Amino acid sequence: MTDQLKIRAATAGDAALIIQFIAALAEYEKLSHEAKATEADIVRDLFGDDPKVFCEIAEWQGEPVGFTLWFYTYSTFQGRHGIWLEDLFVDPSMRGKGIGKALLVNLAQRCVAEGLGRFEWWVLDWNEPSIEFYKSQGGVTQDEWTKVRVDGEALRKLGAP
Repeated sequence: MTDQLKIRAATAGDAALIIQFIAALAEYEKLSHEAKATEADIVRDLFGDDPKVFCEIAEWQGEPVGFTLWFYTYSTFQGRHGIWLEDLFVDPSMRGKGIGKALLVNLAQRCVAEGLGRFEWWVLDWNEPSIEFYKSQGGVTQDEWTKVRVDGEALRKLGAP
């Protein structure tokens, strides 16, 4: 990290900022229609009594310019926890300054310090700049796996008594 860049743990006072970053990421990913989280959701889930998801804010010269949102996973094959990176976003005007890499390094260092076995995330298949960036950081795409999701009415039906 440079003297200009600081990565810090998010606080409840950052909830509106986190929502702004989520909205900007959703717009970039052409998924704005799926972004439904509210400030209240963020405060409850990241800063409540027993948080299950965590967030860091990247600041450049004291101004927030990006974030990561992540949680712990568990690999039964490895018998170890890992980190799932749900979101990484850097303001487009601030890209190319090493902020995204610093955010990744920050979480990789947490993995190493805590003896975790994996650091994983999704990247949209059309997002070539991000795919190339992640590969340059040692990321390996897992093309042999297919993501499965159940939500909305299908989830209600599956979870019905």
